[in-house]
Amino acid sequence: MKILCDTHSHTIASTHAYSTVHDYVRDAQNNGIQLVSITDHAPSMPDAPHYWHFVNMKVIPRVIDNIAILRGIETNILPEPYQYASDRNVDLTDQLKDKLDFAIASFHEPVFKPQDMKTNTKAMIDAMKSGCIQILGHPGNPAYPIDQEEVVRAAKDNNVAIEINNSSFKSSRVGSEPYCVQLMELVDKHNWKLSVSSDAHISLDVGKFEIAVAKLTQVGFDPEKIVNKTPQRFLSFLAEHGCTAREELSDWLAAL
Repeated sequence: MKILCDTHSHTIASTHAYSTVHDYVRDAQNNGIQLVSITDHAPSMPDAPHYWHFVNMKVIPRVIDNIAILRGIETNILPEPYQYASDRNVDLTDQLKDKLDFAIASFHEPVFKPQDMKTNTKAMIDAMKSGCIQILGHPGNPAYPIDQEEVVRAAKDNNVAIEINNSSFKSSRVGSEPYCVQLMELVDKHNWKLSVSSDAHISLDVGKFEIAVAKLTQVGFDPEKIVNKTPQRFLSFLAEHGCTAREELSDWLAAL
């Protein structure tokens, strides 16, 4: 199972990460990846880049050395009362959303302290209902118990892909494996979609999904349900949410 896009990576703009955009382009080439998404942490995280970082991502070329670049963000699911808008629980304003190709929404302990299953589940579902996000980030985190079936149903209802995050099997969110495997099985059961990502915090890891892919193969997950298996598939998925990157990358796609 070969996956050619990485949907989740962090640059030195998030100061607990260690690589530049140019580093990601180089290592995407080395690791056989065709499309990279830069998704630094949104402003509520303590070491997140400034709002201007995201607004100015337009200066990053769509293609560098034949690697396509998407402009994204990893938003934070917020506790009540909401900080950025009364009608949504993610730190993504309309003005910022309009500057980006897509958004991941995730729980992070400095922003949203782990709570009970009912509260965590509602917060995840509210984030998906906001219409602001396209991917639900690392929902297999055992620190945040959720009703997985309810979350998968809501993801399908709101056209949001469930993320399977390779880092969750390696060094982050210890204990995630059984919860991630259960999510794979439920997404398959409900005939829904996954996004498989590295969550790279150093460019050497971009496009490295080997543990996640092994688990997907083990449960017999259908690769056709992976939204980022190819650039064409991922860009088409984002186009369903109004993203215009597919048109901007049309010449690049035609040459693949």
